[in-house]
Amino acid sequence: MKVLAIDCSARADGLTARMSKAACDAAAQVGAQVEWICLQDCKIERCRMCDPNGWGDCRRLGTCVIADDLGKLVDKLQAADRLIFATPVYFGDLSESAKAFTDRLRRTSTFPGRRQFLRNLPTLAIAVAGGGGGGIPTCLASIEKALSVPGCFLVDMVGVARRNADYKIDTLRLAGQALAGPPHETWPGRDTAGDK
Repeated sequence: MKVLAIDCSARADGLTARMSKAACDAAAQVGAQVEWICLQDCKIERCRMCDPNGWGDCRRLGTCVIADDLGKLVDKLQAADRLIFATPVYFGDLSESAKAFTDRLRRTSTFPGRRQFLRNLPTLAIAVAGGGGGGIPTCLASIEKALSVPGCFLVDMVGVARRNADYKIDTLRLAGQALAGPPHETWPGRDTAGDK
């Protein structure tokens, strides 16, 4: 069982990282092979909207012309059995690095041969607010919109604020264990046939 975690925080030691690592540690404790990636350490440019109508090779070929780390992350996503995706809440939405990543991931998913290419990848979404937490619901909705296009199946969405972090970390440990375990009967099956 391969679990890929993508943490979209600017700090590898902040609250978002603490929450995503708690889920990762719990997944590892039940036998999963876990890889934690801090998106801040990757080079992910913003979409260039290559041609006059705002598209380019992403729509024509399912690839991106930008030579950065997106292709490597897509390869890791396709090889993963489960995904943990964590972002801090910025102005009720994803972090800027998470937006750049998910925007380009979605664009490469528009090519007819790559629609839903992650094939119901079971995903745990985590939105972490440093303040009062009022932006958590809209951030979780943004995660759902962004990750459903390439085919992620959101098993759970957990919102965390500073005021509830002490018990939400326990929730994320349980979620990490459940995510790394056998698929629940209500999860859609992953279609691993076809192009990857």
